[in-house]
Amino acid sequence: MFENKRFLVFGAGISGMGSIKLLSTITDKIVLYDGNAELDIQVVKEKYGVEADFDICLGELKPEILDQVDIAVLSPGVPTDKPEVLAMQAKGIEVWGEVELAYRFNKGQLIAITGTNGKTTTTSLVGEIMKAHVNKVYVTGNIGIAYTTCAPQTTDESATVLEISSFQLETTKEFHPQVSAILNITPDHLDRHHTFENYAQAKYDITKNQTEQEACILNYDDENTRNFGERCVPRAVFFSSTSELSKGYYMKGSQLIFNDGQTEQMLCDVKDVKLLGKHNYENIMAAIAVCHEAGVPFETIIPVVKDFNAVEHRIEFVVEKAGVKYYNDSKGTNPDAAIKAVEAMERPTILIGGGYDKHSNYDEWIQSFGDKIKLLVLIGQTKEQIKEACDRLGFTNTILCDTFEEAVDTCVKNAVSGDAVLLSPACASWGMFRNYEERGRIFKELVRK
Repeated sequence: MFENKRFLVFGAGISGMGSIKLLSTITDKIVLYDGNAELDIQVVKEKYGVEADFDICLGELKPEILDQVDIAVLSPGVPTDKPEVLAMQAKGIEVWGEVELAYRFNKGQLIAITGTNGKTTTTSLVGEIMKAHVNKVYVTGNIGIAYTTCAPQTTDESATVLEISSFQLETTKEFHPQVSAILNITPDHLDRHHTFENYAQAKYDITKNQTEQEACILNYDDENTRNFGERCVPRAVFFSSTSELSKGYYMKGSQLIFNDGQTEQMLCDVKDVKLLGKHNYENIMAAIAVCHEAGVPFETIIPVVKDFNAVEHRIEFVVEKAGVKYYNDSKGTNPDAAIKAVEAMERPTILIGGGYDKHSNYDEWIQSFGDKIKLLVLIGQTKEQIKEACDRLGFTNTILCDTFEEAVDTCVKNAVSGDAVLLSPACASWGMFRNYEERGRIFKELVRK
């Protein structure tokens, strides 16, 4: 398949080094390029456990390097409109993402899940359900495990459950899951995709190689995904938390129902599950639908659903101290995700918000506070911008902090017994932290101290 092909891997992070690990099993014609001229490649190789030898280009991408390349493999963090990528395309170099490379090695059943919010919870739950049905299951992708590290291990009998982001989808070519899901689409990453239409199209591309016999699970309550269901090639399977569908999955009171078009079947009561909030009931319905379309019977699915705990950093209960409950929702990296966390709170809540500026609009998030949010503690690049929006919308109880530690201390000092403290920033973590996981872990450490 790759005989005599010469590869350039763009980016020295988890995806890039995963790509090199995989490529080194089939060729020695590999160049790693990274724009950071100060990068210590030996440290990177040790961090990711890479023993292969490869050529290295750091800092400026030399034109003569491109003369020796047939296929470039981009890490998800590399925008496709970067000058270096445009130069590759101008030379006729085939440009893939790490997901596309991994897919070329994938065997067995492939499930792919995308959406603005809920991807990690849904992917994790689908993974647990599939493990109850299939002997070998790989849960990978945007969830934090490079797909390239798993794909070579897959077999005709295994199943792969892939969380996939818009960044990863925009560099797919032949990528083809048998079952896909688009959980929702709300404005996000507009600094990268420039327009909402570009962002949405990247999500829709999860289905671009699916057939009419295959399925895409879609959110009926989201206008974008509902409308997409009318034109997507695979069979659209809908779920809804607000409407009783003539066919599909929906909530009726506290019950989750499947309607096959003729009869209703009660699957479970949300009072019997461990996840909190309507958005999580939507994630559960999506996971049930995905797994049922993948051939798993309901009697295998439902016990796993009832036993499933919230994933780390997603409305994760941390501890109760002095009558105050602390919740880590560091994965609330955009306003829509953060709204879901606010809606799930059942106590007067002090909220930590702010962070890296992804060009989001915060009005709907602020308007969702109602009488739940008693104080908003702001940090990061967006704190002044969010405060201005709060003042304009009539929410005046805000405090601006210079450090994350100061923000947590401010919450502790202002919370009284019966309150909740919620980290759900509505912003990315970059600038103050390496990623949202680090932000969440530090929050939990500070709270427990």
